[in-house]
Amino acid sequence: MTYPFRVETPQERGLTRRGFLKGSAAVATSLVIGAHLPGRAFAEAASSAANSGAMAPNAFVRIDPDSTVTVIVKHIEFGQGPVTGLATLVAEELDADWGQMKAELAPANTEKYTNALFGLQGTGGSTAMASSYEPMRKAGAAARAMLVQAAAKRWQVEPSAITVERGEVRHGDHSASFGELVAEAAQVAPPSDPPLKSPDDFKLIGTQLTKLDSRDKSDGKQMFTLDRYPEQLVVATILHPPVFGATVASVDDAAARAVKGVIDVKTVPAGVAVYAENTHAALKGRKALNVSWDESQGETRSTQRMEQDYSQAVKQPGLDARLEGDVEAALASADTVIEAEYYFPFLAHAPMETLDAVIRFREGLVEAWMGTQIQTMDHGAIAQVFGVPPEKVSLYTEYAGGSFGRRAQPGGEFAAEAAQVAKALGSERPVKLMWTRENDIQGGRYRPLAVHRLRGGLDSDGNIVAWDQQIAVQSFMKGTAFEKFMIKDGIDATAVEGSKELPYGVPNLRVGQHLMDNGVPALWWRSVEHTHNAYANETFLDELLERAGTDPVKGRLALLGDKHPRHSGVLKKVADMVDAAGSVPDGRARGVAVHKSFGSFVAQIAEVSDNGSGEPRVHKIWCAVDCGVPVNPDVIRAQMEGGIGYGIGAVLYDAITLGDGGRVEQANFDRYRSLRINEMPDVEVEVIRSAEPPTGVGEPGTPPSGPAIANAWRRLTGKSVYRLPLVPIVS
Repeated sequence: MTYPFRVETPQERGLTRRGFLKGSAAVATSLVIGAHLPGRAFAEAASSAANSGAMAPNAFVRIDPDSTVTVIVKHIEFGQGPVTGLATLVAEELDADWGQMKAELAPANTEKYTNALFGLQGTGGSTAMASSYEPMRKAGAAARAMLVQAAAKRWQVEPSAITVERGEVRHGDHSASFGELVAEAAQVAPPSDPPLKSPDDFKLIGTQLTKLDSRDKSDGKQMFTLDRYPEQLVVATILHPPVFGATVASVDDAAARAVKGVIDVKTVPAGVAVYAENTHAALKGRKALNVSWDESQGETRSTQRMEQDYSQAVKQPGLDARLEGDVEAALASADTVIEAEYYFPFLAHAPMETLDAVIRFREGLVEAWMGTQIQTMDHGAIAQVFGVPPEKVSLYTEYAGGSFGRRAQPGGEFAAEAAQVAKALGSERPVKLMWTRENDIQGGRYRPLAVHRLRGGLDSDGNIVAWDQQIAVQSFMKGTAFEKFMIKDGIDATAVEGSKELPYGVPNLRVGQHLMDNGVPALWWRSVEHTHNAYANETFLDELLERAGTDPVKGRLALLGDKHPRHSGVLKKVADMVDAAGSVPDGRARGVAVHKSFGSFVAQIAEVSDNGSGEPRVHKIWCAVDCGVPVNPDVIRAQMEGGIGYGIGAVLYDAITLGDGGRVEQANFDRYRSLRINEMPDVEVEVIRSAEPPTGVGEPGTPPSGPAIANAWRRLTGKSVYRLPLVPIVS
């Protein structure tokens, strides 16, 4: 059966390990270049045709006879920009014209597409650019060298005499497009270590380029998993337990089966699945289910009770993640001691496209289409469910309508759920599992609930002499494949990130960790634990500086000293931006925050007022970012703006709460709302020019936004914000 959305397999594209170079040379249709893991020689690509399995590239460049250059991107694209960013790196070294560049998302293939920073194929931690900066440039440089060699041989001249500019290879009166040279270039061995350009010679990196995927996303041509409706598709929706950890006790599905269009009802590990000929019937059938649940092993505590447990924990020192000096003695001798306890709620990710997947199992082969963020885990989970070898599973990476961490699951839980639902039907028809918004908001994998207790000491001169921070939070690394890497000597690096590395010069400093047991499934959320750790750090510091009578920017700069020039650089830049904007308008106040996450440094100043109802109105945020070499400045600005908007919505309005019996009290955007367009402030972003290696931008814009707003609100109202969200939850 042929499906309308059918995706070419790597074999059909000539990308098998044995034949991806040999095949292209033999038929003279395209030139394919492999970019390798660090330390792998490019010469390995040429020998792969004769040595099956010897090649393990993590990205490719394909040049077709029409001169189109296609970059096969190993990362998922859900709006954060790797399609444009990685194509820029290739085009720069290839000296291609931007108009000839295209991109494809790579299918699941850990051997070829490993993220060198993870050791598996996946996207997260703002690592797409950081992990690919040099390999993708080398891929472009290798392709250029091969084209030059082919031209030199054709024209009988030295390669050094040939120039390449905007997709044209030239020497004297001779010129050729890339496409005209691919047949000959495909027979040239890729150079083992092609030289790269000096940044002074960059023509595309650092410039404003049109995003490669903007047009198709704007006119609706871009396909997402949500758009995939193959022939004979079965639509499935699922009813999850009302309490995390509960299981199905009994099912009365008579009314559901009576719904026109419902095909079947099955109990699966995640709950009860309803299969139908269309979405309407699936949803109507699910609503008609009568299910009894066994809640004996469920998490039945309310969030109020959890908060009490966490609050009790932070009253005592936890496991030391960082300890310098004698904190207790310094606090005892301090002239002034300030104490604060912070509460951070569970937060849902709420991407606009909810979790979904299309899976077909036929003749022992599995095909799956989904917005997979960690392909290695999802691919393995699907293979395990169907009980087939991994090579029998083809998983295609789809564009996704957002993620914010939700699609990156350490155990491939959603992929397994979709596979279980497809397998349970026992049909060769493709099955599409589609979560509703209620599944999404109530489905768990939230940012963890956290409680912080901070104590800070000032001497008689207003110097900060002591800092004690105790953090109670659950670990979502425990029990996963990531535990042995992320938890060392009992310290979960994720739980204390951003606080353990506090950059300020405090002589007596302690950061303690309490890992709490919790049956609510948690997950990384945009910027992970930096969100609440940065908030606690920057609001508490601001309060100490205010108590000492110190300017918030000058005070931070003094505490940073000479040891943290990039923190200081963005802080000075954002202060200059605000100075240029003039004085604070009447009825408004400004607050500042600076934080490093995922290798990038971001400082923000927020300007807020009271909206007349006792709630903050954020008018403007100035932002300075240092993320190393700014490959695509427009993408960087967009990610800062998006991260800021996402952070504002969470800080002002969002919380997932569990009531009596552990039932989630939010189900849709009526009680878990995103920032509205009229609430989005004016955002001004300055990108610091840098020669440092590029780092991430998808997440670092979020952590400073919350504390900058809270600091402005405190200066405006005199009220410290220790409990989020800042606006009371809708009842």
